[in-house]
Amino acid sequence: MTTKKQVVLPKHSKLLEQMGENIKLARKRRKLTTIQVAERAGIARSTLYLIEKGDPSVAFGAYFNVLRVLGLHEDVLKLGTDDELGRKLQDLELLNGV
Repeated sequence: MTTKKQVVLPKHSKLLEQMGENIKLARKRRKLTTIQVAERAGIARSTLYLIEKGDPSVAFGAYFNVLRVLGLHEDVLKLGTDDELGRKLQDLELLNGV
């Protein structure tokens, strides 16, 4: 089975890199080593390194487990909560249906 490399546009890569940096800062604020976080998240230290770099090839589950170790897993629920584009599309559909 071959895995397909995820292609992320450069402007979106910057977002992933910032997320990785935020995760790294959260780990350092908690005074946790990469070994501690990797062990608790059940991932290799090299995977944690990729996460802290914002690498798009890392599975979302690995990102989630690192967030869980850092106590930030509930932040995942914030994704998509302020769906401005979705609300505008829904409003347009409602207006056209009148």
